[in-house]
Amino acid sequence: MKKNNVYILEDRGLLYVSGEECKEFLQNIVTNNINKVDEKNSCYSALLTPQGKYLYDFNILKHKSGYFLDCEKKNIDNLFNQLKLYKLRSKVEILNLSNEFVIAVISKERFLDMENSSSIAGSTIKFREDSIFLDPRNIELGARIVTNLEKLYLSLKKLGLQSADKKEYYKLSHKIGIPQNNSDKLQNKLFGIECNFDELNAIDFKKGCYVGQENTARIKLKDKLNKRLLPIEIIEGDLEDDIISYEEYEVGKVLIKDDYPFAIIKIKNEKFDFDKIFACGSAKIKVKKPDWIKIT
Repeated sequence: MKKNNVYILEDRGLLYVSGEECKEFLQNIVTNNINKVDEKNSCYSALLTPQGKYLYDFNILKHKSGYFLDCEKKNIDNLFNQLKLYKLRSKVEILNLSNEFVIAVISKERFLDMENSSSIAGSTIKFREDSIFLDPRNIELGARIVTNLEKLYLSLKKLGLQSADKKEYYKLSHKIGIPQNNSDKLQNKLFGIECNFDELNAIDFKKGCYVGQENTARIKLKDKLNKRLLPIEIIEGDLEDDIISYEEYEVGKVLIKDDYPFAIIKIKNEKFDFDKIFACGSAKIKVKKPDWIKIT
């Protein structure tokens, strides 16, 4: 990621959750601690099924008297409807502002040149009333600008940034080992904690109850995390099948194909090793180990 590049992510959407009880509403359902979020800090979080399976993931950013949820745009309507189901009689308003606001990404280095910035994941500052926050998942993903569409290009001009192909950014995200595309392919397919949410700062195990908390805590405390979502590299052929195998043994399954593939891998299977080349139908693949992940 070049220092003065900016990547405009039109494929991200924004929900705005506000109202008298918005903080308590989010605190009771999302995996992270909403008390961490203020004008100087943002967080990464998720919404799970009651059984602890993955549904949606998003960044949470303080905005005026409420909170922005930065989510993949293709999921925004379904996330909106899911939140409405939990709203019941809460004094909460939920708005889809995806057509009014946009997400853009700048490099970590450019962010750290800005006044009041910090190298702490989630660090949040203001620039011309726009919020900019260092990615709370991994600071190597740079910082995200949340701005009104009408102000976007003026803000980028004042920052001296040059627009670059967002594929460059998503390629980096895949290399780091963090999925951001086609997350709908993960829904109900794996537990949230299998998405590496612990290492990506998405779960607060001390906050108390949230949707899916019981199974998430059980897997963590009893060391039952036997599978993980990991990036894969295609060595040869095309991903025409889902099952990943070594000899006749299944070691995983591809969940996200397309340009930035990810698979759920049985990391404790005796046949699994990061140094091996695996078969996936007629394709040959390798499973990549992100630098930040802890696998014993």
